Amino acid sequence: MKKIALLGSTGSIGTQTLFSCKNLGYQVNVLAANRNVSLLERQAREFTPRYVAIMDKNAYSDLKTRLADTSVRLLAGADGLCEAAALDGNELVCNAVTGIAGLRPTLAALEAGKTLALANKETLVAGGKLVLETAAKNGVKILPVDSEHSAIFQCLQGNEQKSLRKIILTASGGPFRGKTYAELEGMTRMDALRHPNWSMGAKITVDSATLMNKGLEFIEAMWLFDLAPEQIEVVVHPQSVLHSAVEYEDGSVIGQLGVPDMRIPIQYALTYPHRAPSGVKPLSLTECSSLTFEKPDIDTFVCLKYCIEAIRRGGLYPCAVNGANEQAVALFLEGKLGFNGIGRCVKHVLDNLKCESQGAYTLEQVLETDLAAREQVLAYCRGNRE
Repeated sequence: MKKIALLGSTGSIGTQTLFSCKNLGYQVNVLAANRNVSLLERQAREFTPRYVAIMDKNAYSDLKTRLADTSVRLLAGADGLCEAAALDGNELVCNAVTGIAGLRPTLAALEAGKTLALANKETLVAGGKLVLETAAKNGVKILPVDSEHSAIFQCLQGNEQKSLRKIILTASGGPFRGKTYAELEGMTRMDALRHPNWSMGAKITVDSATLMNKGLEFIEAMWLFDLAPEQIEVVVHPQSVLHSAVEYEDGSVIGQLGVPDMRIPIQYALTYPHRAPSGVKPLSLTECSSLTFEKPDIDTFVCLKYCIEAIRRGGLYPCAVNGANEQAVALFLEGKLGFNGIGRCVKHVLDNLKCESQGAYTLEQVLETDLAAREQVLAYCRGNRE
């Protein structure tokens, strides 16, 4: 009966994590979400956590009224989310919050000595050095939840890090694979949200369409597995069956395969180092027919290129491109920015925002850089009518 704290419970990863907790018989100690009060109430009644936290303070009163007949203790705001992450009863904290909002709860969990199952890639992209130093100081393990990073994590087990030559980070290519930059210009919100393989939240689905998601995963992999940029190869694999692979110095390539279902990596993070039946359909290689691989088109899907440039510069540049992307994607989803405008916004911030590129940085510096990047995007869009 492992006790789980789930941050971001009403999102795609969160709801699938609850499926796994139910399947495993794990106790949910904490549920936390942004503002989806009705779903959070249903989850609280089904899983009977000790604590429920809601980020949006305006929704707190509504949630309090809905759960007045229960013994659940309520927390609110960003501070409430951090408190929820650090509670004594938590054995494992799963952070499935979207965006940089997940950084403070990540640090709170690590500082409290909690094992962290990390689905919030922006945490490592924006504050990787800070996060890893906090984990090391407190002797805490970070378990990856992303399918690609879970695959790499599994392929590394039983092998020496020093014998690794490179990792092969796979990408589906998203809904626009094969299109030209000119063709992408007219793509709409609904076009971008039609992912061919995965069912995900809106922000990450748009990131998959721009290949920004793969750029963020590139940066995340560097931090998680202590790699140089030259040790990561991004490969487009449309079938999403090989979730990633590791090449060793003797020429062996070890890959992790499975059906494209996030419940597999989610459950492995929950049960590590053990495995258990997941309820997911087994992979049939004969039904797959063929597996294909190709190089990414970084001149069309420019966000991947900008992410790699940002991590090569180091310091707070990855934080800047992440903040720029979050703001640009929000504008795109609101119908206020064209699809290719996302990449142009990221490039503008990368070219114009002066960031610290060396040495340590604080949480305050990370948050300041994120805010500055968002403000530059808004100013750029106003000035260029993007």
